[in-house]
Amino acid sequence: MEEIRVHIASDADTVVARQKGRQAALAIGLSRTDATFVATAISEIARNITTHAGHGEITIRAISQGDRHGMVVIARDQGPGIRDVAAVLRHDYSSEEGLGIGLWGAQRLMDEVDVSSELGVGTTVTMKKWCGFDEVGVLLHHRGPDG
Repeated sequence: MEEIRVHIASDADTVVARQKGRQAALAIGLSRTDATFVATAISEIARNITTHAGHGEITIRAISQGDRHGMVVIARDQGPGIRDVAAVLRHDYSSEEGLGIGLWGAQRLMDEVDVSSELGVGTTVTMKKWCGFDEVGVLLHHRGPDG
């Protein structure tokens, strides 16, 4: 899978990123359910970009780590940044501009989420979804050399 980049500046861009993310997830072997989780997480993060930063970019690519493979979605903006990342990742957080479910929701949908933010500089959200693992990281299936 080649790297996919989508500039995010509008709701229409969010739809494109969501569709491309779902297609990429299916192409690397994620289940339909996991592909839907990826698409929903992309929607949440892209919405945060348009709401809080105005514009940014989402990059989607396949990844491998040891004997597992999956995908990574990286969302970057040069917006105002997040003052308290830990608070935003809690389910009970709400901002003045929105419901506050974007990052928290993405964290629940993806296997790994890392948020890096600097006030006045911007935010980078890195999300990973691994093939063949359930939500507690247990290998569900493994295709050996014989398929």
